[in-house]
Amino acid sequence: MSTTSRLPGIVTTDHVFRVPLDHRRPEGERIEVYAREVAAAGREHDDLPWLLFLQGGPGGKAGRPLGRDGWLARALDGYRVLLLDQRGTGRSTPAGRQTLARRGDARQQADYLAHFRADAIVQDAELIRRLLLGDGGKWSLLGQSYGGFCTLTYLSLAPHGLREAFVTGGLAGLRTSADDVYRAAYPRVADKNAAHYRRYPQDAETVRRIAAYLTRRPADLPDGGLLTVQAFQALGLLLGGGAGSHSLHYLLEEAWVEGVDGPELSDTFLAGVQAQVSFATGPLYALMHESIYGQRSVDPAGTGWAAERVRKEFPEFDAAQALASDSPVLFTGEMIYPWMFETDPALRPLRETAQLLAERTDWPDLYDLDRLAANEVPVFAAVYHDDMYVDTADSLATARAVGNVRTWVTNEWEHDGLRVSGGAVLDRLIRMARGEL
Repeated sequence: MSTTSRLPGIVTTDHVFRVPLDHRRPEGERIEVYAREVAAAGREHDDLPWLLFLQGGPGGKAGRPLGRDGWLARALDGYRVLLLDQRGTGRSTPAGRQTLARRGDARQQADYLAHFRADAIVQDAELIRRLLLGDGGKWSLLGQSYGGFCTLTYLSLAPHGLREAFVTGGLAGLRTSADDVYRAAYPRVADKNAAHYRRYPQDAETVRRIAAYLTRRPADLPDGGLLTVQAFQALGLLLGGGAGSHSLHYLLEEAWVEGVDGPELSDTFLAGVQAQVSFATGPLYALMHESIYGQRSVDPAGTGWAAERVRKEFPEFDAAQALASDSPVLFTGEMIYPWMFETDPALRPLRETAQLLAERTDWPDLYDLDRLAANEVPVFAAVYHDDMYVDTADSLATARAVGNVRTWVTNEWEHDGLRVSGGAVLDRLIRMARGEL
């Protein structure tokens, strides 16, 4: 039974849908997918068009609204919004170390997780659309980051369900291999490091000191995780957000305290690092990240820990080499490495499962190039010129390859522009769709 709640300026309604684990076998096992319907207070009974929101990730649950604010406030001016917890996340049937253990051995877990990519998410959404809107109903779509990847899959599999699509920082390369993704990503991450050290030159020595300390003695995190030099470098994930460089600086400011035996890393710092590097709240991100690029016609040998393999082509990210010279120690970015399944307690039980996913060679293609070229669904996409996570060249190439796409290229916002712009990014795209820009 649905539950309705009232928050400042909004009315929310819970929905739980039972969907096939494998949509090719609708009579087989079913899992639950949760979605939260949101309408503006006073308009909850109005006949409003629907807007489906697909969160970034992979493995990210939809945001939990606290009221009418941010991009949601702008969306509610004209839509009834559905915030989808993509399968395996949030209040949908969860997928993590605790629940996956019930599936059996690592092979069984990997086979189960093979059904948690964009194609399955789109098929879930289509089932939900038919239940809420009827077979002939169409809804609008907003895809942030990985949600944009899913949007391209939606346009490939079921464009008949869409009246329009908005994409923010999520036009994926249609024929880009995992190796290609990271070969383009490492230079972008290096640029973000350089910008950070120009902004906070004092951080260069702080980072070197921390890296040297961790080289001698990796630190224990409060959750039992191990902070190695490589895990410390993974804080670079912050550098892709608009305020990420500042957040990283403030974290580094409180790195040291004087202990009984001299300087040591502070509990405040270690707790802050843990909050950034632990996958306890989003294990699917680590498990499925490289698989979002897996397409058998593009990556016939599988993704195979592409980020780790390609990293060797960029020795400037080797902390030991940097410490042996005058070079700055560089942070990495949105990369998943096999050692994470050793240092993170939330991932350790899943290391064999992750290995099997990395070795998998039968990932179905996610994009229908012919259907995308002939696309008639209006698509309005924000492409962030300096996006650390999604390659701008890939995004623009995709925009050219997909029919009926209009882009807005901007360096006013970073990858998190939808969330932090107070609705400005979505407002721009909606105004483009309405012919006002």
